[in-house]
Amino acid sequence: MKLPTVCPSCDSTLNVSQMKCPSCKTEVSGDYELPVLLKLNREEQEFVVNFLLSSGSIKEMAKQAGLSYPTMRNKMDDLITKVGQLKTNL
Repeated sequence: MKLPTVCPSCDSTLNVSQMKCPSCKTEVSGDYELPVLLKLNREEQEFVVNFLLSSGSIKEMAKQAGLSYPTMRNKMDDLITKVGQLKTNL
C-alpha cells in the first residue's frame, strides 16, 4: 500500500500521527513531520533510488531510461530545486 503524503482535500503535506510495531504491537502517537524524501511524489522517489543504484551516474540513468543526458540532467535539476524548497520549509 502506498503511503499517502498529500491531503486529498487541500493538497497540503500530511504529517504522521501514529506508528505501530507489527512485532510487539507497541504504538507511538504524536504529530511528526515527514522526512524530505517522503514528501517527494512516487516518481521522484524512484528517481532518487535509481540515482543511487546507478552509483550517482546521470549518464547511466539516461542510458537505462532511453533518454538523452540533457533530459535526465534537467530532471535532476528540477528535483534538486524541489528538495531545496522542501528543506527551506522545514
